[in-house]
Amino acid sequence: MKLEVARGLFLVGALAVASLAVAAWEQPRMQVFSSGSGEYCPLPRVAKTSVAKQPDHDLLLFLFGLQQGLRPQS
Repeated sequence: MKLEVARGLFLVGALAVASLAVAAWEQPRMQVFSSGSGEYCPLPRVAKTSVAKQPDHDLLLFLFGLQQGLRPQS
């Protein structure tokens, strides 16, 4: 295969990959939050109807154990 043909095929392949990357690119669109609902992050229907959750009392103990594990053993 001649060098010119190989370069041409490489260029076509690179352009194909670049065009697929551009087509797949998804950028977040600019949106304005409306203040009509009064909430920025509305809760799901399940969370609205359920009783208020109690905090997990083991979480503080878990975090304390993680902090103790980060200390050097000297």
